[in-house]
Amino acid sequence: MRIETPAAQCGPFAHDLVSIPRTMGLVILALVPATLFGLVQFGWPAIWLFLATLAGALLAEILSLWLAGKPIRPDLSDGTALLTGWLLAMTLPPWAPWWIGVIGGLLAIVVAKQVFGGVGQNLFNPAMVARVALLIAFPAEMTRFVAPTPLFSAEAPGLVESLGITFGGQGFDAFTGATVLGQVRTELGQGEMLANILPDLYAPFSGAVGTVAGSLGETSALLLLLGGVFLLYKRVITWHIPVSLLGTIAVLATLMHLIDPAHYAGALYHLVSGATLLGAFFIATDPVTSPVSARGQLLFGAGCGLLIYVIRTWAGYPEGVAFAVLLMNACAPLIDHYVKPRVYGRDRRGQPLEYPNDAETSR
Repeated sequence: MRIETPAAQCGPFAHDLVSIPRTMGLVILALVPATLFGLVQFGWPAIWLFLATLAGALLAEILSLWLAGKPIRPDLSDGTALLTGWLLAMTLPPWAPWWIGVIGGLLAIVVAKQVFGGVGQNLFNPAMVARVALLIAFPAEMTRFVAPTPLFSAEAPGLVESLGITFGGQGFDAFTGATVLGQVRTELGQGEMLANILPDLYAPFSGAVGTVAGSLGETSALLLLLGGVFLLYKRVITWHIPVSLLGTIAVLATLMHLIDPAHYAGALYHLVSGATLLGAFFIATDPVTSPVSARGQLLFGAGCGLLIYVIRTWAGYPEGVAFAVLLMNACAPLIDHYVKPRVYGRDRRGQPLEYPNDAETSR
């Protein structure tokens, strides 16, 4: 006999607004200002590359789900593949050829995400895996940057010319330039002093606003900071990783600048240059590839900041955000093993908390 249970007698259920699609949507919304600025800043070739990268990531997700026999629509609509392609596109040279974006999207989704089992199973940040793989495999295409050529300006390529740049590789060399980080590293390697280099290459205001050469979506420090504050306000991320990452870079840069100001730039230079803010708020804070506990996140962010500064200052690449995040992603399980959050009802050592008995409580 079937017994009907009145709805009023059913147990309560907890409902929360937090979901994967909502989280991905909020992160994308936070990225929109910096993305639009980058697309306007670098013109039609950047727009074509951005679209090609998103298309590569989405097609790779569809192909992976089809081969695995999984339902395509639910997994594709959660926004994870779109956000992965979006973040990857923001780290690419804005006038890179279309196939860089497509290959990057395939690497990010297939190799760094689906091979590990899909959403929530990947050990490394997919966008950064693709970024590093592209940099190692195609160093020429991944290190050619352009000076800002705003959309519809006199010097910007038109619609037809931009198609030739993105899909045909034509006319690129006429606009090539170098990032501030790359040029400073090159000049320092040639024996120049910072006092002679920075006045001609770097102005804090330009770096903060974003009117400098760089990757598609990482030039405007102010807009990235605005997006990061939005994520903090919406509680999509917590303050632990961004603050510890940025604070570590600031402390190290300040100390080294005080020791030798002729060869080591100050904190502001490192904070507003390159992918520092993009990495601090949007990449290192990936909940899947970062530690769970607050103390673990502080340690994780500090490790990222330390590695970013070390790679920028002494390693072979002028930018170290992607390498630093991947190295710390590998350390995240170890951090979680040794730095665990306190279990409810137990102290930090894992011992049960002592509670007064009922008689003492009633007094």
